[in-house]
Amino acid sequence: MTYCVAVKLNAGLVFLSDSRTNAGLDQISTFRKMIVYEKPGDRFMCLLSAGNLSISQSVREILQVEQLRDPDSPEAVTIWNARSMFDAARVLGSAVRRVFERDGESLKRAGVDFNVSMIFGGQIQGEGMRLFQMYSAGNFIEATSETPFFQIGESKYGKPVLDRVIQPDTPLDEAAKCVLVSMDSTLKSNLSVGLPLDLAVYEANRLQSDKITCIDEQNPYFRMLRSSWGQKLREVFDGIEHPTWDGSHTEVPLLCSGPRSQPLKKISNAREKLI
Repeated sequence: MTYCVAVKLNAGLVFLSDSRTNAGLDQISTFRKMIVYEKPGDRFMCLLSAGNLSISQSVREILQVEQLRDPDSPEAVTIWNARSMFDAARVLGSAVRRVFERDGESLKRAGVDFNVSMIFGGQIQGEGMRLFQMYSAGNFIEATSETPFFQIGESKYGKPVLDRVIQPDTPLDEAAKCVLVSMDSTLKSNLSVGLPLDLAVYEANRLQSDKITCIDEQNPYFRMLRSSWGQKLREVFDGIEHPTWDGSHTEVPLLCSGPRSQPLKKISNAREKLI
């Protein structure tokens, strides 16, 4: 399994992925799930992948040479000459379908699902930043101000903190901290997600990035974040009152009057048992 997350903000984009791949308890390996396509001054794009590793690796290889025949353009469209991120996402979708046409039937005969999901985002000169989530069929959806982040893989553990923190006007550094906390929550609860991590932060309209790093267990910031987050959670938890069953010692009793204040219960009746 894996966990990847990407966030689109007014200030830029943040991408984060783990690198653990497993096909069973005794077949755990490390593979990079992030790749950056960059032409400084012209375009910056980042691709995150989850699902069947052989499929995602094939898609990544084909993507760099895939050509999408566009009736509205005299030349074939690739990710390197696409005039918009939408067109670049269409090229990615075409690459996914090409792998399916080549391998889908043989995978099915072997009892293996064609399972791949991707997050693809960036900026091309002349337009704003865009972020897409790609599905196994090669179709995709785009992030909006109401839904400014996408997750693929083992997403449930890291979603609550993203829901509470991420907004379009969130600063980039704060968003980077948030996705790392999201990843730490996932690492804590799921052994199929593991270090090292790949992090890329892109500032709007720069069309290149110098904030791309690999985070391992020795990274000082991530070690501090993991320790601080656990400690602060415990402090907040300890600061909340314990539940009480009446209002004699607190203004917020657990038991209160209302139409459903009592749970349904059966009371044993000795006389009924004798009958």
